[in-house]
Amino acid sequence: MFVINISYIAPADVVAEHRQTHIEWLQAAVDSGIIAAAGSKTTRDGGMLLSLIQDREYLEAELARDPYATTGVANHHVTEVNVPMVGNGLEQLKTPAAEDFDVIIAGYGPVGRVLALQLGRRGHRVAVVERQLVSYPLPRAVHFDDEIARLLQSLDASPDQMSHAVEAYDDLYEWHNADGEALLRLEWRGGGKTGWNTSYFFHQPSVEAFLHEKVEALGTVTLLRGWEAESRLETDEHITLHVRNPEGDRRSLKGKYLVGADGANSKVRRWMETTMTDLGYFHDWLVIDLLPKGPVHVDPPALQICDPSRPTTLVPGGPGRRRFEFLRLDGETKEELNSEARVWELLRPWGVTPETADLERRTIYTFQARSCDVWRKGRMLLAGDSAHLMPPFAGQGMCSGLRDAANLEWKLDLVLSGLADDSVLDSYGPERAEHVRHFIERSIQLGEIICLTDPADAAKRDAKMMGDIAAGISMPAHPAPRLGDGLFRNDGPGGTLSIQATVRGPAGEGLFDDVFVTGTLLTRNNALASQLPENQKAALASVGVEVVALGQIPAAGTAVDTTGAYERWLDQMETDAVLIRPDGYIYGTAAAAAIPELANDFMAALRCESNGARRRPEPATANR
Repeated sequence: MFVINISYIAPADVVAEHRQTHIEWLQAAVDSGIIAAAGSKTTRDGGMLLSLIQDREYLEAELARDPYATTGVANHHVTEVNVPMVGNGLEQLKTPAAEDFDVIIAGYGPVGRVLALQLGRRGHRVAVVERQLVSYPLPRAVHFDDEIARLLQSLDASPDQMSHAVEAYDDLYEWHNADGEALLRLEWRGGGKTGWNTSYFFHQPSVEAFLHEKVEALGTVTLLRGWEAESRLETDEHITLHVRNPEGDRRSLKGKYLVGADGANSKVRRWMETTMTDLGYFHDWLVIDLLPKGPVHVDPPALQICDPSRPTTLVPGGPGRRRFEFLRLDGETKEELNSEARVWELLRPWGVTPETADLERRTIYTFQARSCDVWRKGRMLLAGDSAHLMPPFAGQGMCSGLRDAANLEWKLDLVLSGLADDSVLDSYGPERAEHVRHFIERSIQLGEIICLTDPADAAKRDAKMMGDIAAGISMPAHPAPRLGDGLFRNDGPGGTLSIQATVRGPAGEGLFDDVFVTGTLLTRNNALASQLPENQKAALASVGVEVVALGQIPAAGTAVDTTGAYERWLDQMETDAVLIRPDGYIYGTAAAAAIPELANDFMAALRCESNGARRRPEPATANR
């Protein structure tokens, strides 16, 4: 609750000149619920206001509109008051007792959902605040890559388990000019380095529903739908988030950390007062999602048409769905482009009509490229669209947000469990900011190729790119950058993504992360692993890193490299051991004699004691 003291600083006759407009402003503030009570002082030198809203920033902005403030006849002094006791009939004035959590997440899109599921499965108490009462029912993102498939695998939500919502893509991703000639071919056929297909197309509402069922099954996650964050109060020990629902009910949530996964218009980002670097990319596109009644013939199925008269995107939209996107041209209004008649006119050349497909959604998106400059401030952190935006041409927007969640989750887990110093979280922003920059730049690069609408410029582009194809010059399927400076050895392969392949362990054969765990100190053989004393192995295990050796007979701590992929990988890195962090990224490598030092360096980077482990929360589900 806030008490506002109004003190006149002008003569009474000057105050009187503005009293009527002040009363009109005050009545509107009362009617809108901003002000709960108001009155003048008997001393006639000011007034008092009472507000029950919990967003101080919003309240102060409204007070600044008071004619008494705009004309300079009065000062407003705002005091926040905690009200634990009230009399009968005054319950609305009572400050709700704070509910205790480990982490509070603002936003329940894919990033907030995955982060809540990850932390909740580890036994941490998580509150998720989502202002929408129900999930958005229509498609948005449609693509993820093999790295995200591996992340979903770790949550028992692999592509194979969501075949109703996810389909593997096994073809080229091509860029054609207006004459249908290839300008660029991205190799999206076959498998990626994580044991999953290079690319997948999916139906986002169905994937979100699948993940939501898993969140609901946990007893550790509290989901507040229809509640909106209003204000926060941060101390050295915790952060309290005040929330309110449309009925005016209020709750206070206290946690160790607040993660803003609340989208492009993030309130948490505003509270952090971090700026966004705008990379100057703005284009409006009409996005159409269809439910075809029969095959739609596009070859290859993921295709960009770089026709300056109408740049066009055609991609799958998940099982049984297709997506079309059309650039808004100069002189064309959004309303004209988004009319149903224009939609069917644009689709007709592809054999798509109201008789052959159902229109699931049409909307205008402004594709942008932006990234925040600060990812952490005190107990607040950002993830997903609240931290970065990019055009969709590389299919990496949601992927980048889920990488944020994976990078942040294991660090939060260790800090909350008392197994790592809070300063470990300082590595999150620099690691992710540099990494996501490469994906934003790739997305812009691809966007600049397709968004050319000047025929002369397009002809120059076509000549150069066709020349590149003839010379065998192309791009990799997806960028594979190193993380920015952070928690890894900045030499060799440190900070890059590890592979995943099939192995055989004591419980059977499968992908490595299913047979053992993602966090691993992998050695060429058991003799090398035996260099580590038991207390060092126990310390590594306490922070989510299992010591595993390659061998011929499956056993606890021994993996049979059934495809030879891990031997080849170690050979390529010219190393005998590799330490893989719990998020799948490489901490560092070591030759045989330096393996204990590698383990010690990792524990020191966490600012942990290397000879023991504290107790972590009990996991909400069995470890994979």
